[in-house]
Amino acid sequence: MKLFDVYPLYEVCPVKAKDVYVYDATGKEYLDLYGGHAVISIGHSHPHYVNRLQEQLQKIAFYSNAVENPLQQQLADQIGEHSCLHEYQLFLCSSGAEANENALKLASFYNGKKRIVAFKNAFHGRTSAAVAATDNQNINAPLNQQQEVTFIPFNDAKALENELKKDDVCAVIFEPIQGVGGLDMPDDDFVFAMERLCYQYNTALIADEVQSGFSRSGTFFAFQNNNIKPHVITMAKGMGNGFPIGGILVHPDVQPKYGMLGTTFGGNHLACTASLAVLEVIKKDRLQQHAKEMETYFRSRAEKIKGATIKGRGLMLGLEFNFEVGPLRKRLIYEKQIFTGGSSNKKVLRILPPLTVQKAHFDQLFDVLEDLL
Repeated sequence: MKLFDVYPLYEVCPVKAKDVYVYDATGKEYLDLYGGHAVISIGHSHPHYVNRLQEQLQKIAFYSNAVENPLQQQLADQIGEHSCLHEYQLFLCSSGAEANENALKLASFYNGKKRIVAFKNAFHGRTSAAVAATDNQNINAPLNQQQEVTFIPFNDAKALENELKKDDVCAVIFEPIQGVGGLDMPDDDFVFAMERLCYQYNTALIADEVQSGFSRSGTFFAFQNNNIKPHVITMAKGMGNGFPIGGILVHPDVQPKYGMLGTTFGGNHLACTASLAVLEVIKKDRLQQHAKEMETYFRSRAEKIKGATIKGRGLMLGLEFNFEVGPLRKRLIYEKQIFTGGSSNKKVLRILPPLTVQKAHFDQLFDVLEDLL
């Protein structure tokens, strides 16, 4: 049987990984500055993470959400402690797309409306409403186009208000730091205006933190760089350090009802254990503060790369050049054994390393870039 061919693949086959490195079958070492799309948060094969999963596997790996699972409440308590969002409610699922799909559905339940406002270059996932709210027609099937979505630019409060005035918008969904879109961020003034307008026009504000959450931005959630209160916050990727888990945090204004949301695999015992282990390591090793410190060092090195513009925040970073970076990424992998990322902005090289990355790893990247460029 053939695999359904949906990804262009680099000819690298990792068989082992540790911290910020992956290794192929020959033992060749690659520096991972992409973390599998920002999924690896506390480093590959972290011993505490591995031990916690092994211990849980010996007890119970899965049962349905028809019975009590105290690990879910433990995870809710720990997310509340790390984020200081104690008043929010947690619903667990299995991926970022599923998180955004549930967030959009919840918004429509909340106010009885159905149109979505999203932003240019947005990426929110590949499920029905999430992909409709993604600014890429190439991955938006005719079936998905039944969703009513309007795309506007960041930082245009007048355009946003003009849409909300029509009184049919259930949700405004935004990425505090765009991922696939190329690390663009809305201005602070616009973020505050967006929150004010959403509350004024009875529209749910959704912060998509699937890639930027769990301390990657230097705050627990990237939107916390501004003092706002979204109705729903979505999360996944770094939440489980490679184990599939996602979730949404729901503002207390949004009241739950039986049957409103549901999941088979979301919040299973292994998933909760994986995320608890991640939070324990983030706290013990001060990885949120470390992300800020590493951003400062990255910027100090990146400023010396001629023609490069620094983008992003924390350890969700990028370099924008005046040329397309696809060939450069290939040379970094095949000649220098360094994983990096691309985006829909073909001129942006994305850097999304494990939060355990050190100055020496960035030195290796920039020494190589100076050589290749």
